[in-house]
Amino acid sequence: MGTINVFAHISLDGVMQAPGRPDEDIRGGFRHGGWGVEHADEVTARPPVSGRERTAALLFGHRSYDDLLRHWTSVAEPNPFTESLVRQRKYVATRAPEAHLAYPNSVPLAGEAAETVARLKDEVNGVITVLGSGELVRSLHRAGLIDAYVLLIHPIVLGSGTRLFGAGDRTDLVLEETVTSPTGIVMARYQVK
Repeated sequence: MGTINVFAHISLDGVMQAPGRPDEDIRGGFRHGGWGVEHADEVTARPPVSGRERTAALLFGHRSYDDLLRHWTSVAEPNPFTESLVRQRKYVATRAPEAHLAYPNSVPLAGEAAETVARLKDEVNGVITVLGSGELVRSLHRAGLIDAYVLLIHPIVLGSGTRLFGAGDRTDLVLEETVTSPTGIVMARYQVK
């Protein structure tokens, strides 16, 4: 049986929208795109908290899949992500049964995410890592399907933007590990109780 870990960059006020590029996600008039880049450093690029070395598969919402793969497959190599993103098995939660997935090793999970991802957890052995995909994360969180959160908490308050967690029930977490980077990013791994 698999476990689902969420890997997300967030601001101190919980915003996860568009940490990587100014044009990454401008929905809702978001003007702060690329906010996470200025704090990136060699410590945040290593996997001590992220668990990337244990990932059996990646899981995305359809929009995040298209954006992330399109970006990293168009960036000049060498870069730290293209090869592993293309090579890794990718599952994409989508409501469109006819969804076209443009990148190798991609499998659509058509239907309601809570149902399709619950089945995926039964089928995959190892860690299934969710990258980005805020709407998917909130859906899986409400369904109780997330086992751990690996959060890179940036020292910035944005004041607007899509947050990792929306309104919902209380969820207790256990802090398992933290690492602080030289630029002030707190990388924290929380297990869901």
